[in-house]
Amino acid sequence: MHIALNAWFWNQPHTGSGQYIRELVRALWQLRRDDSRYAKLQLSLIAPERGAALEAVPEGVRVVRVRASGGQLGKVIFEQRTFPQVAGALKADIAHVPYWAAPLSSPVRLVVTIHDVIPLSMPIYQGGLGGRLYFGLVRASAMGVAHIITDSEFSKAEIVRHIGVPAEMVTAIPLAVAEVFHPRLGAERDSEVRRKYNLPENYALYLGGFDVRKNLRALIAAYTYVGPSVGDEYPLILAGKPPKRWGTARFPDLPAEIAAREGLGQWIRWLGEVAEEDKPSLYRMARLFVMPSRYEGFGLGVLEAMACGTPVVAAEASSLPEVVGDAAYLVAPHDSRQLGGAIIAVLIQDDLHASLKNLGLARASNFSWERTARQTYAVYEQVMAS
Repeated sequence: MHIALNAWFWNQPHTGSGQYIRELVRALWQLRRDDSRYAKLQLSLIAPERGAALEAVPEGVRVVRVRASGGQLGKVIFEQRTFPQVAGALKADIAHVPYWAAPLSSPVRLVVTIHDVIPLSMPIYQGGLGGRLYFGLVRASAMGVAHIITDSEFSKAEIVRHIGVPAEMVTAIPLAVAEVFHPRLGAERDSEVRRKYNLPENYALYLGGFDVRKNLRALIAAYTYVGPSVGDEYPLILAGKPPKRWGTARFPDLPAEIAAREGLGQWIRWLGEVAEEDKPSLYRMARLFVMPSRYEGFGLGVLEAMACGTPVVAAEASSLPEVVGDAAYLVAPHDSRQLGGAIIAVLIQDDLHASLKNLGLARASNFSWERTARQTYAVYEQVMAS
């Protein structure tokens, strides 16, 4: 079985699409090495030749570099024309696009991974005319593929509803976290990270994006209850890459400015972007991790936190209950008072904290890239048999 994969994002491992293709290819290739049932698997990565050589490609995986222009137009041409043509020339059995950008036509059977349909369910994420046209294109292309993979049953239902494909054409395969997310304290490394960011001894952590669906307003409002109670001992750390511009529909307010306006600045600290290699330590050293998001296709942050042994408070919305199971404290995303109460409870109640920590570790152990790879291979087999 020969699978050709669109590797446009391979050299962007800090993006969701880049991380996904790297981990999936690594896990599939490990299955080929370890299990004779996968011995006939061949993988080819088709990538633009501009830029650096592809990094960290498993030995034996074929890399095909092709000419491609930069910019959005160059990306669309690569997705719609170059990738399927090269996959056909390689005589691949299946062409897998690991992000939502399948070609409208292909000489090879297509599998596409759609992590979420946020731009269809929340149109402000489509941007201007160019964005609307692009998402119209990829929506149409998704209707013609052999199979769709997504990250959660919630996202599967959203794909069926918004794209209009039959449910049997979509398979939910959970993601997993990288091996660096673990509970084993690396005292020296964690201490280095604490010094680097001047972190307090104890803190509550939010690590993620700052777009409107992330519901940071509710989290900041929750600290009107948390702050006077335990904010001096447990300040809130907001970490993540900021947008290029605030004051838009997607990024309406700078969280630090909201906190200052609400008189919460002494309890809420804006950390900004952090290095990928520092994230496990940030999770491990936090007293809790909070994700109040109203919409996630999966919610990798909660899984990373649980894998590090950090208790989670999360919104009871979208895919998050599916990912955390009974291993997190779930609250209504619109209720900042309830969110504040949950944060206080987990911060100060040692028994609850210990219980959520243990439940989270157990829950996180159910997710692995090996499992993701096996289930993805099963989809390939299903497509080959159809």
